[in-house]
Amino acid sequence: MSAIEQPATVPRTLDNPRLLIPVALLALYLIWGSTYLGIRFALESYPPFLLAGVRFLGAGLAMYAFLRLRGIAPPTRRQWRNAAVTGVLLLLGGNGLVCFAEETVSSGIAAVAVASMPLFAAVFSGMYGQWPSRREAVGLLVGFVGVVVLNLGSGLSGSRLGALALIMAAMCWAFGSAWSKRQDMPAGPMNTAAQMLCASVALLLVGFGTGEHLPAHPTLRATAAVVYLAIFGSIVAFSAYLYVLKHARPALATSYAYVNPPVAVLFGVWLAGEHVGTFDLAGMAIILLGVGVITLARQRGARG
Repeated sequence: MSAIEQPATVPRTLDNPRLLIPVALLALYLIWGSTYLGIRFALESYPPFLLAGVRFLGAGLAMYAFLRLRGIAPPTRRQWRNAAVTGVLLLLGGNGLVCFAEETVSSGIAAVAVASMPLFAAVFSGMYGQWPSRREAVGLLVGFVGVVVLNLGSGLSGSRLGALALIMAAMCWAFGSAWSKRQDMPAGPMNTAAQMLCASVALLLVGFGTGEHLPAHPTLRATAAVVYLAIFGSIVAFSAYLYVLKHARPALATSYAYVNPPVAVLFGVWLAGEHVGTFDLAGMAIILLGVGVITLARQRGARG
């Protein structure tokens, strides 16, 4: 499970995927659902790509240093390369574009749009010979109808660039997840640290290259949001995602797509006074229906 050697006195139940997978999924559902609002608060002072770059640089350095002090071996050259590719796809293409989109799109709607990720994951799996079944194709069609309906709502219709960024973010995350499962990646938590370090460099280059600047006097709420995103959104939840992705079926690993949108919408309405329109709710329902059809089809296929 991990490159960290467990002492003989540690109960095996603490290293049991049957115990850790539900805990990891709960972290994904709640923490990642809240990070959309955290990003919105952080954007009050920090520009999008530098926000993500600072977040992952701090989290990556802290995690990498901790693991090296624990005696964990660094990644090999091949593993660094694979971590760089995956990190750029997941954290620059995925998270960076979400931060960019949330400058013009509410946190709840951003989470709803990103919920289309499993739809793209089903398409990209065909690149490795796992083409969607008939039931999965129905789910894809339903899901993309939901994306269209979502774009008709007030949440995305006012920002076509934001809508495009969110769809691209979902595609990058889906492809990165599918690609990484077939590569030689660093072991355990070192995989998380390596991806965050590599992605942070790319994010900072994009940020400074596009003229972004770090704020001279950030607000307390924005800085607190960055710290929350770095510790919980990056180290805790991203580690949980990579753990579930390694030890469970892809359908289960991406099941957070069911829960993150309503959690994000509730946080946005409750803490930030965001509003969700009829088309937005309808689009969310249709997208989640499509994701559900795909997931059930995969489960039946696995049993059959």
